[in-house]
Amino acid sequence: MRTPSDNATDGRSAAHRIFTGDRVLWIIVAVLAVISVLVVYSSTAKMAYDAHTARSTAHFLRQQLMILVVSLVVMVGVQKIDCRIYNLFARPVYYLSVLATVAVYFIGATTNGAARWIPLGPFQFQPSEALKVATVLFLARQLAGRQSKIDRIRIVPTWRFWTWRTSPVERRIWREGTWPILMPVFVSCLVIFPAHTSSAVLVFLASWVMMLIGRVRFGELLKIVGCAGAGVVLIMTLNLGRSETAEGRVATWVHLWTRSQTEKPIEHLTDTERSMIAIHNGGILGEGAGQSAMRVEMIHPESDYAFAFFVEEYGLLLALVLLMLYLWIFFRAIEIFRRCGTAFPGLLVLGLALLITCQALLHIMVTVNLIPETGQTLPLISRGGSSTLFTTIALGMVLSVSRQNDEQSHERPRGESLYEK
Repeated sequence: MRTPSDNATDGRSAAHRIFTGDRVLWIIVAVLAVISVLVVYSSTAKMAYDAHTARSTAHFLRQQLMILVVSLVVMVGVQKIDCRIYNLFARPVYYLSVLATVAVYFIGATTNGAARWIPLGPFQFQPSEALKVATVLFLARQLAGRQSKIDRIRIVPTWRFWTWRTSPVERRIWREGTWPILMPVFVSCLVIFPAHTSSAVLVFLASWVMMLIGRVRFGELLKIVGCAGAGVVLIMTLNLGRSETAEGRVATWVHLWTRSQTEKPIEHLTDTERSMIAIHNGGILGEGAGQSAMRVEMIHPESDYAFAFFVEEYGLLLALVLLMLYLWIFFRAIEIFRRCGTAFPGLLVLGLALLITCQALLHIMVTVNLIPETGQTLPLISRGGSSTLFTTIALGMVLSVSRQNDEQSHERPRGESLYEK
């Protein structure tokens, strides 16, 4: 029989290990990092022969290795931090992320008509990636602090806006639900939407599920969906943000499903069509490492279409294994969630896992033409800095909660349990 002193000894030994928390998650991260190196090294061959870049594949390999090493070091540091520290700094981190995302529209670098990056010397920082994680962090804090009364709180005010100031009921709704819970999600989606529409959708979906798990009244959740739908219609009608780009992508997607494409020359193929050709070429077992034929035809095989490139070289069998790895991240998060004694770490873990898994699924569905093009990268695999960095930060937070579950170090503040009525 184990004694309290045995548990204390285990806790001290765990604190001195570098890799703590859920071991399965560490293995998944290691596998994805290895796949990233293989994909980036082979897929950047086209860029190496481009006269405008004049750089070898070894350059892009070294760059990706540096990003992965730095990100994994940050991940190790993040998973050592007590998750109560995350709760404490959730508000300032969220505000800073919003300000940085807004600033990118004034000082950021623009690509394909969208301002997404802030130049930092040789690197480019994408604040929207930070804001995605910060929104989940802040929303987990807001929901956790209201668990004792969350099932009685109304979140969505009436559409009769002229009563918001005069009606005591409406003022209470704004004070207790709208401002603390709904507005952070609305602001995040609003500032992300003009540059990266699919990321705004991703934040909305993850936040909605967090509110569902956080016991927000289902009627309020349906109202939020209705408001979001009305907002999208209004934005498209007024042609705000990147509405024109979104409409073009939807039209292209519909065109691919409704018309024959057999007579189209290869130079007229869309990126999605080329990715489907790459998947077809890969078959069950793949063409072999470094043997992709479509990498010279796809515009971004190393980022936006990394999954299709992986299928072409390694085949559908290994691609299914890769898909299972992303789903496994979510299932491990559910297991960690079940062991949490309080609401904040549980909501944080599920929200972050939703971001990562849903982003991977969106990327994969684009490559097989199930949804219109989104520009979402494949987490931890696609070439890129900000996405990889903040994905590892998110996973570091998940591992931090897992570590504290193992050490049984969560205190249970009154009224914070997800199961308390």
